[in-house]
Amino acid sequence: MNPAELGELEAFRDFYAAAPPELGAGMKAIGGALCLRLEPLSSVTMFNRALGLGIEEPATDERLEAALGFLDGVQAYVTVAPEAEPSDLGERLTTRGLAPDRGWTKFSRSTAEPPQASTRLRVERDERGDAFAEAATRGFEMPDLFLDWLRRLPGRDGWHCFVAFDGDAPAAAGALFVTGKVGWVGIGATVPKHRGKGGQSALLAARIQAAAEAGCEVLVTETGAPVDGQPNGSYRNIVRAGFEPQYVRPNYLSATAAS
Repeated sequence: MNPAELGELEAFRDFYAAAPPELGAGMKAIGGALCLRLEPLSSVTMFNRALGLGIEEPATDERLEAALGFLDGVQAYVTVAPEAEPSDLGERLTTRGLAPDRGWTKFSRSTAEPPQASTRLRVERDERGDAFAEAATRGFEMPDLFLDWLRRLPGRDGWHCFVAFDGDAPAAAGALFVTGKVGWVGIGATVPKHRGKGGQSALLAARIQAAAEAGCEVLVTETGAPVDGQPNGSYRNIVRAGFEPQYVRPNYLSATAAS
C-alpha cells in the first residue's frame, strides 16, 4: 500500500480503537479497507468514511455493498486512491448514488533536514494529553466529547502528541502516528484566537524531527485540494514544511448526503 494511504489508514484505525465506548465510534475492516462511523457526528465526513477500498483487494460488488451498508445512515466519504481496483471504482460509486466531492491532496516528504520554524509560542511534547486534547478540540471547534478521546492518544503505541503554548495556555496541537517506517502527520489545529502566530509551522517542524528520531523514512499527510486554484492555509503550511504533493484523491459523498 502506498505510504500516503497506509499512514492515514493505520492512524485512524488506532484512533478509533482508542475511542471511549460510549461515543458510538464504530469501525469495520472490509477487504483491506477501513470503514469508520461516528454516531454523534453523523454528518461530518471526516469521521464517517471508507479508506483504502480496492487497494489491498479489489472492491468487488460484495465488498462495495458491505462498505456502503456499514455507512448507511451517515453522511460519509468513500475515498478512491489512484491504485484502487477495479479502475472504474469511481463510476461504480456514482451508479450507486454517491456524488463526486472535493478531493484531498496527499503529500509526502523524507525525514531528512527537518525545517526550522520561528514562533514566540513554546512547543512541547504532551505525555499526559490534557493540553493536547484541549488545544485540538478548541482548534477544530468540536464538541467536548473529543476531550476524553484525544487525552488517550499520548499513552498509546505509535502516537507522539505536541502542543504549542502561549504562556500557560494551550494554543495549538499536532500529532504524529508512527507505523513501521511511515509517519502520519495529522490532528493539526489552532485555537482561533492564537492563529497567525506560527504555531502550526513549529508543530510540523517538531513532528518531523520526532519522526526522524523514531526511525521513520517517510512522512505523509493530507489536506483539502485547492479550490479554484487557491490553496488553503493548511496546504501552504504543509508545503512550507517541505512536503510535496503526490496526488489528489477523489472523495465520493454518500447517497444519504447527496439526496
